[in-house]
Amino acid sequence: MPSYSGVWTLTAQLQARGAFNWPGSPLQGDIGLIAGGSQNAINYITITATGNSIDFGDLVASTSVLAACSSSTRGLFGGGTTGSNTNVIQYVTIVSVGNATDFGDLTVARGYLAGCSNSTRGLFAGGDTTTNVIDYVTIASVGNATDFGDLTLARYAVGGLASSTRGVFFGGDNGAGERNIIDYVTIASTGNATDFGDLLTVEERVQGCASSTRGVMAGGQSPTSNVIQYITIASTGNATDFGDLTVARNYTPGASNSTRGVFCGGNVGGSGVNVMDYITIASTGNATDFGDLPNTDFTSPAACSNSHGGL
Repeated sequence: MPSYSGVWTLTAQLQARGAFNWPGSPLQGDIGLIAGGSQNAINYITITATGNSIDFGDLVASTSVLAACSSSTRGLFGGGTTGSNTNVIQYVTIVSVGNATDFGDLTVARGYLAGCSNSTRGLFAGGDTTTNVIDYVTIASVGNATDFGDLTLARYAVGGLASSTRGVFFGGDNGAGERNIIDYVTIASTGNATDFGDLLTVEERVQGCASSTRGVMAGGQSPTSNVIQYITIASTGNATDFGDLTVARNYTPGASNSTRGVFCGGNVGGSGVNVMDYITIASTGNATDFGDLPNTDFTSPAACSNSHGGL
């Protein structure tokens, strides 16, 4: 059973046991969503607690290697592959259990892309087949994405995170091998990305989350990695070692609030893992077990929350 700190409430207990799991049923607190993989499932967690994830609803189709971004009310899932690359963006209302709805289209159909956001604008960057495209959307509306600018280098299998002002994109493969590049943009403007610094190693499929000041990146594929590293978003410079995941894996997306990051699912040698780990973002140290996803089909999912560092 999930553990709790603070005041015990019947609502919290029922929520953690999935009692509020009819369409439109309300969720409370800092909610993280994990979606896709080799399936169409969306699950949720309460970031401030620990415990196994709970069914939220479904994507419009089974989608892997997609990206996510979010405001305090909406979660968006963009791109990915449904057998071939898709340009579909879909959305959910984070505190209301239910299936995703069509939002609009990316400017380029692609998987292996990255997402990040502040409270109003969501960005989608990079992707397969080896593109430098950055798109943006206004999260509170619906409609097709608009061109924002370009990454410093075209690449796929990129990760993303954000503060309220900066979007950061890191790692990836340009078709000639993995890269340690970290790029940044100013979310409220448009324009090409600027070099931020470097990851600890050349890496693809490393994923991230953030508080308002610190970005944390975990996992990767070159080789399959347990490394967690961090940056200070408002500055520039190379990443610093943070600690280790409980299980080495790639494509383990992060959902966060202002203090805690949770890395969810992922892939080891082509097989999914259902592990979720958490960290305290402002500190350093190894991750701790959070709970489990319901199955190992969350091999290359996307994650977002209503309380991340960009809000």
